[in-house]
Order: sequence, then structure tokens, then C-alpha cells
Amino acid sequence: MSKKPTLSFWQIWNMSFGFLGIQFGFALQNANVSRIFETLGANVEDIPILWIAAPVTGLIIQPIIGHMSDKTWNRLGRRRPYFLFGAIFASLALLLMPNSPALWVAAGTLWIMDASINISMEPFRAFVGDMLPNEQRTRGFAMQSFFIGTGAVVGSILPWVMTNWLNIPNTAPEGMIPPSVKWSFYIGAAVFFMAILWTIFTTKEYPPEKMSEFVQEEKKTTLASLGYNEEPVNRNRFLKVGGVFGIIGLVIVGLTYQLQLDKNLYILGGILLLFLVLMLLAYATKVEGKKENALVEIFSDLLRMPATMKQLAIVQFFTWIGLFALWIYAVSGITSHVYGTSDPLSQLYNDGADWVTVLFGIYNGVAALMAFALPVLAKYTNRKTTHFICLVLGGIGLASVYLINDPKWLIVSMIGVGIAWASILSMPYAILTGSLPSHKMGIYMGIFNFFIVIPQILAATILGFVVQNLFGGESILALVLGGVSMVIAAVMVLFVKDVATTNK
Repeated sequence: MSKKPTLSFWQIWNMSFGFLGIQFGFALQNANVSRIFETLGANVEDIPILWIAAPVTGLIIQPIIGHMSDKTWNRLGRRRPYFLFGAIFASLALLLMPNSPALWVAAGTLWIMDASINISMEPFRAFVGDMLPNEQRTRGFAMQSFFIGTGAVVGSILPWVMTNWLNIPNTAPEGMIPPSVKWSFYIGAAVFFMAILWTIFTTKEYPPEKMSEFVQEEKKTTLASLGYNEEPVNRNRFLKVGGVFGIIGLVIVGLTYQLQLDKNLYILGGILLLFLVLMLLAYATKVEGKKENALVEIFSDLLRMPATMKQLAIVQFFTWIGLFALWIYAVSGITSHVYGTSDPLSQLYNDGADWVTVLFGIYNGVAALMAFALPVLAKYTNRKTTHFICLVLGGIGLASVYLINDPKWLIVSMIGVGIAWASILSMPYAILTGSLPSHKMGIYMGIFNFFIVIPQILAATILGFVVQNLFGGESILALVLGGVSMVIAAVMVLFVKDVATTNK
């Protein structure tokens, strides 16, 4: 048999179960790290740059892991070794984070935690492409959305549950992390590790010879229709593309210096210049007619990426600016705008911060439920229309936070965000995998992460400047900006070409 077999509901359930743990840890990170930073003495305008570790780590780690996992095979399989390795180190980081004695330790731990989460997460995306035929991939990514939402619900509200159900204090002396947050992270470490083990022990990957059969069949039947070309990339393209990014990087650095802009912009310029250096290395090490090294292969695949992926890149850019604004400024924006306090030592602030964790749980719960509706909606419309509707509702929900004074009404805003989140976690990937060759699934999933990470880096480097200098310190306006960005993403979805012939 050269065509991938369809899998049962429970097989898809088991192969996706590890995402329950990944998102449990990710939710704890998103909902509580800004709070930990502020408790350890960070100013609100400094928080975005402290978060820079997460996207920078993803930018570096995911393409490397994707490339490596495409070429790996051992006793555990192709993708599962990376699930396990990432789970071990992410769990250790979750144990360390709430015990950080200083701000720099917490920032470093965030870097380790996010790197480890990325090592586990990236192969999970490729896993769906490996294991499922195209007609089941929307269902597969929707199942991942369900587990992501479910894990995030519990992870997000856990500090609130600790305080309100188990009477564990949510306050602590100055410079100390509240016990409710500490115990939440300990539980998160255990859940992360056990959920990954579930997928590892219940799902067997196709052996290399079977995957080779699938690839050969795909080359005969579908790659030509995708417009994918595996011809070697002319080495001069490395110079041209790298030069463009280098010029942009130099302009950013120059303007930041001349106009005395926020120094965080140097980071963005530096990343673009690093990209130029790597492109020059790829140019220097590429030898025509000989086997490509890993660096050359990664950048060659980047330059060969399909048109659908380029179109989705624009959608992802605006989508993730909106999400990153939410994750960075939800606590400071809601506590200051709705609760009327910016003092992290006050009971009112900590009550507001706890409510933010509940709100994060609500939008993730909505996403978990919405995951079952997405394949149905996509079947009766299409994947593009489904994603458009969801992103519009998410943008409206995010921007509407500015109009609300009663904390309970924020639940309505989060319903909109949750609908968008369910689609963000599934529809772009379902559309994307239909345009990718299966033997390159890992590397392209890693490269696709560029278009999640780059807007996060941009947000982390300029949102602090925008909030302080354009919004007068009103961090709630960052959420409004995020909502507008998400609506722009919705419009851009309409210009994406979904090459798949089915929406199941």
C-alpha cells in the first residue's frame, strides 16, 4: 500500500494527546510569567523585552528541529524522540521558574522553557502530516486544538483554583512568588511529562520504508500539482535575499541610533543582520553538484517554499501580533483599566491577575469546544471562510476589552478570542500541509514558525515603546491594537490559495 490509511477517532486522539501537556505548560507560561517578572521587580515597559527569549528561541530551534526530525529514525521513531527530550527539559524549567531568586534567573528560565516546549511542539505539527492522509488533516489539527484548549483551560485557571478552592495564598512578601503560582507550576511539570509519554507509548510511527512508499506515491500524483520544485537553488539567490534582509536590518539599526529610538529595536535589526550572515555562510558553503549541508538545505527549503505558505505568512504575521499583545498586556491592561491598580503587591492587583488567568482559561475552553465545530463549518463553507469568520470574531473580542469596566463582562470578549484561537491552532496548518511534500513536513513546519515568531519579536521590541510614548502608558490600548491586527489578518485570509481538493 502506498497511500496513507485513514485512522480511527481514538488513533487520532492518542497521537494528539501530548498537546494536552504542552499547552498546559504553555498556558502557565503565558498567564503567569509577566506576573512573575513584575513580582521580581520588572517595570511594565520592560516586560516585552523580557519576553523576547520565547520568540527568538522558536526562530532558531524550530527549523533546526524540523530539519533534524525529517532525517531521524531510531528505536523511538522519527518525531517521538524530540517529544521526549523536550518534555524532560520543559518539565524541569516549570519546576524552576516559580522558584527564581532574581529577575535575570526568571528570564533565563523562560528561555530554557520555551526552547524545550518548541522541541516538543514542532514535531507534533509535522506528526499530523506524517500520520494522516490529506482528507483527515483538518480533523487531526482540530483534535490538537481540542487538547490545546483543554490543557490551557486547566493550566490558565489553576492559580485561581488554588486560591479560591484550596485556600492556597495568592500573595507573598515582596520579591516572592505566591504559593498558588508555585504549586500550579509543579502540577504543570507533571502533566506535561505524562501527557507526552501517553502519545509516545500509544502511537507508533510508520517505519522508514513505508514513509518512502508514501513519498514516492506523492511525487507521482500530487507534487506537480502543488507547484513544488526540488531543483537545487542557485547560490546567488542566497546573496540577493540575504542582502535584502541585511539592508533592512542596517536601516533599522541606523534609524534607531540617529533618531534615538527605543534601544529594543536594535534586537530586531540584529536578527535581520544575523539572517544576512547565515545566508552568506550558506552561499559560501554551497558547492554545486555536491550534497548540501544542513544550513544550505534549510535556507534552500526556505527559498523554495510554496506560494500558499507565502500567503499564509502574511495572515500569521498580523494574527500573532494580536495574540502577543494579549499575552504581554492582559495582566497590566486589565488590572489597571478594570481594577484601577498597578501595584503588584496589592490584593486588588492579585485578584485582577487571578481573574486574567480565569479569562485565559475561558478563551481556551471555548477553543476546545470550538475545535469540534471547525471541521463541520469547514465542510459546509471552506477552510478559508472558516478562518476568516473566526479571526474577525477574535479581533472584535480583543478590542472590546477597552469598552468594559465590569470584570465579568470580559468573559464575552474572551469568547470571541477563544473562537479565533481554535481556528488559529488548526486552519492555517490544515491549509498549509495540503501544499507541502510529506518528506519535508518537519522543516517546513519549522520555517512556518518564522511567521509566528517574527511578529512576536516585532511586538516585543516595539510594543513597550508604543505603550509608553504613543499610548501614554495605557497598556489596555495595546489590546485594542492587537484586535485591529487580527481583523487585518482575517481580510488577508481571503487571498490565500487552498490547494487541497477536500475540506474534511
